[in-house]
Amino acid sequence: MTSVTYRDAGVDIEAGDALVEAIKPLAKATVRAGVMGGLGGFGALFDLKAAGFTDPVLVSTTDGVGTKLKIAIETGIHDHVGIDLVAMCVNDLVVQGAAPMFFLDYYATGALEVTAAQRVIAGIAEGCRISDCALVGGETAEMPGMYAKGDYDLAGFAVGAAERGKLLPANVGPGDAIIGLPSSGVHSNGFSLVRKIVALAGLDWHQAAPFAPGKTLAEILMTPTRIYVRSMLALHQAGLLKGAAHITGGGLPGNLPRALPESCGALLNGPWEMPAIFPWLARAGNVAPEEMLRVFNCGVGMTLIVSDAEAAMKLLRQQGETPFRLGQVTDRPGIEISGTERLFA
Repeated sequence: MTSVTYRDAGVDIEAGDALVEAIKPLAKATVRAGVMGGLGGFGALFDLKAAGFTDPVLVSTTDGVGTKLKIAIETGIHDHVGIDLVAMCVNDLVVQGAAPMFFLDYYATGALEVTAAQRVIAGIAEGCRISDCALVGGETAEMPGMYAKGDYDLAGFAVGAAERGKLLPANVGPGDAIIGLPSSGVHSNGFSLVRKIVALAGLDWHQAAPFAPGKTLAEILMTPTRIYVRSMLALHQAGLLKGAAHITGGGLPGNLPRALPESCGALLNGPWEMPAIFPWLARAGNVAPEEMLRVFNCGVGMTLIVSDAEAAMKLLRQQGETPFRLGQVTDRPGIEISGTERLFA
């Protein structure tokens, strides 16, 4: 009987080793205060005292990129989904007042394609760099028979820390202002509906986008999720941030209440400016405004709750943001949005 190897079963150990060697410098470039050791151990060590904390509370998050990965796989645009992965996790940390400390990723595929995997992980490292978060480890799982040729899946895990008395939300109440920070586009939610609408419209990913001359549909849709960590931490450290909501699946109606007391709601003033992809999706799919707002961020990637809107917006502009007044906290539970009939005109 011929000797059978792991490679005969579809798993290439040498390819996995080559990938680890390729990503070591990427991970090293993300090292921050508190990191102990490097890649290769059975677990990653982190020293919160060395990171400057006195009485820290740990905050952890996990997320993925969803079916946006299908577009990455079908188009070969792998460079930014790693940023998406980090963004979906660290943006959830910062709304709780936590600074990201370290990140781990899980990359699963049927047969490891080192070049594609390296591009994905380079994006993860870039997302970590943007959010001042260390990439301390991860797992590359090669599982023949579980995935079709070329397919892969991603999951991310982030841990942050905040001083015990600095957690958010805190003291949110009626009359507080709600500030919006723009999204870069669809970000990483609602792509099952996006893909359905694109199919109904009979379009190809590489065709020119009907709403953005000079760019393909894929280029627009693969724009990475914005990372708001630095500007939001600056606002928090200045004592100006009372609460925040990362606008992901569920949109404004589903996420903003998570930053509000049960006795409070919000009145949002529409219409506001949004990337052209959203009105096009609404028209091409005949999607009702209420459904658009429930599925997509609709141009608002992050909402911030503050008492001094003028001071907050000034600091945010200094951080390179383009904030806008979105509404205010009310004493009526629920999210009211005015001008919805004009939002997607």
